[in-house]
Amino acid sequence: MIKNIKRIGILGGTFDPCHLGHLEISKQAKKKFNLVKIIWAITKKNPFKEISNTKLQQRIKASKRFTKKYKFIKVNYFEKFTKSNKTYDLLNYLKKKFKNTELYLIIGADNLITFHKWKNWRNISKKCNILVFDRYPYKSKALKSLAFKQIDNQKLKFINSKKVNISSSQLRKI
Repeated sequence: MIKNIKRIGILGGTFDPCHLGHLEISKQAKKKFNLVKIIWAITKKNPFKEISNTKLQQRIKASKRFTKKYKFIKVNYFEKFTKSNKTYDLLNYLKKKFKNTELYLIIGADNLITFHKWKNWRNISKKCNILVFDRYPYKSKALKSLAFKQIDNQKLKFINSKKVNISSSQLRKI
């Protein structure tokens, strides 16, 4: 390992709305993997979901308010620079922006199930480490997924952790 390498986590999503689950996995990832910061990379639209009814600027402001006391979390919108909502393009951008940095992509187990549908999914693990946080009830399917079977386990870590059983989808229904 090269000296002076910083470790940065990336948690991407629409954050519609942001919630304690996002915060909890950010705190756990920081602690378990000695990350100096976590970037909440807000997307205008998740390629696999319906368009959000909440405006992008509102979601960014709400996420910044929500994480205000957690100085290690930085909320940002990168699509104005990357011209893309794809994780692979974001990672390419961040690798250029943050030299001498090891990137850690933070996802939930539900995302691992469909990870093979992501743009350049096999190459994402060449750009970063992938931290998969267990989410009920997705563990069994995630561990049987194509991505879990094919990505080197040195680059992909499945984390059994303290779970917060909440999702943005559930919150929008309230």
